[in-house]
Amino acid sequence: MQKDIWEKEYRNPKLVTGHDKPQSVFLKFLKWYKTYLKTYRDRVPVSFEGLRVLDLGSGTGRNANYLAEKQADVFGMEISQTAIDTAKTRAGNLGAKYIKQSIGEKYSFENEYFDLVIDITSSNSLDEAEREIYLSEVNRVLRKDGIFFVRALCKDGDKNAQFLLKNNSAREKDTYIMPETGLIERVFSKDNFIEIYSKYFKILDMKKTESYSTVNGRVFKRKFWVVTMQK
Repeated sequence: MQKDIWEKEYRNPKLVTGHDKPQSVFLKFLKWYKTYLKTYRDRVPVSFEGLRVLDLGSGTGRNANYLAEKQADVFGMEISQTAIDTAKTRAGNLGAKYIKQSIGEKYSFENEYFDLVIDITSSNSLDEAEREIYLSEVNRVLRKDGIFFVRALCKDGDKNAQFLLKNNSAREKDTYIMPETGLIERVFSKDNFIEIYSKYFKILDMKKTESYSTVNGRVFKRKFWVVTMQK
């Protein structure tokens, strides 16, 4: 059902934007990641060339195509064929590769294949069983000392999330149904996020941020956890 909702969303957007440029939160992370590469991977001068990157919930390729342009070896994993078609068109000859599947299913990559895995507000629509697969698989395909960058929906201090949890609650813990789309989303308290993710990864940095989201022309302030982790 979530697959059908995302396909409908990319055909007739109510949540996602039509931008083709990389997300600002991702560009900010890459500044940190360059320092990490220089310090821990002996890449001087720093270059993304040859880095193996997995973009989970890659959408229309905003972040994946940007890294492919920097000569990284990038795979995008996306559930919507419409989004993949757009991403491929935008990619042109850049070399980014796209796979159609849920990020909550087993991945086809070998162990410790990737240097970097990113999930920018993509896993929030997984159910708990899918989330366990997603975490286990990211851990499996990420190399030792590799980096996992996540932006997740924040429960703490988010009035919109609190309203939806009270008035549109779904079956599982801290989930609600988006009334405009029928999409189920999961929000996290700080302690809950740490409890779940620290079973698989070492949390290097965790910040609460906020930005504005537009749904059907209505603007909402949303809070997020922006988290950098290491295997």
